[in-house]
Amino acid sequence: MLALLLCALLALHADALDVRVPESPAVALFGTDAVLNCSFSGVSEFNLSELSVFWQLSDTKRAVHSFWQSRDQLSDQEERFSNRTSLFPDQLPAGNASLLLRRVRVADEGSYLCFVRVQTYGSGAMLMQVAAPFSKPLVTWGPESALKPGDVVALSCVAYGGYPEAEVLWQDGAGRNLTDNVTISQVANEEGLFSVRSVLTVILEPSSTYSCRLMHPLLGEEGQASVTISAQGLVFPPLALWLTVALAVCLLALLVALAAVCRRKIRESCEEMRAEEEAKELEEAKELEEAKSAETPLKS
Repeated sequence: MLALLLCALLALHADALDVRVPESPAVALFGTDAVLNCSFSGVSEFNLSELSVFWQLSDTKRAVHSFWQSRDQLSDQEERFSNRTSLFPDQLPAGNASLLLRRVRVADEGSYLCFVRVQTYGSGAMLMQVAAPFSKPLVTWGPESALKPGDVVALSCVAYGGYPEAEVLWQDGAGRNLTDNVTISQVANEEGLFSVRSVLTVILEPSSTYSCRLMHPLLGEEGQASVTISAQGLVFPPLALWLTVALAVCLLALLVALAAVCRRKIRESCEEMRAEEEAKELEEAKELEEAKSAETPLKS
């Protein structure tokens, strides 16, 4: 019905209204209310009952919002726009035919046609783009332990809930762009919002800094995350180093004490042997004296 009415209006031979819509795409934030601007001029004063305003999708010609006979006419409205659209009735006499679209969805993105008739007619098409900001990017890596220079490390940068698809840019500590060994995947949820994951594979240096920058095509740069990874080869971490030093000191002290004990034992053993030898020599000398004393009377 609406399509037939529009065709009939377009068939009228009259000077066209000056209907104006934005030339540049309008950017609407996901989940917020957006105004699709449309104004008209070129007519004298008119009664609201003479005015007809139609908003429709340019590609499918489905009705978004309709107004004629001084009131909204929504019987032909596309179902997904139900309870989400309205005009500005008090501003219609001043030539404002803008549309208020509530709770913008990803599916609302597209070209809209504003058609106005009062005494004569005119129309204009405009493009609305939907934008949703991504979450702050987060960088993780693996493996996270026992890293040393020359290891291959996979850095992962993730962000969620954005639209449209984002561009991910990797940079090193000197600000140089890293484009080799980079993969990216973007998956949309049921609302059309994307989760983005980019993986950079690098060969680790002793100390390396990497940055992940998220670029939104409509909102510009959305965030940056950096990570510094240190790999010290076989150098012990601080805690292990102190434990190693403590164990070495204890072992050295134990060896010194053991050496002292052994030395004392050896000295005591030597002294005992010397004393035994001296006692034995004294005993032998005593026996010899006694033997000599026993032989003397026999000779006389």
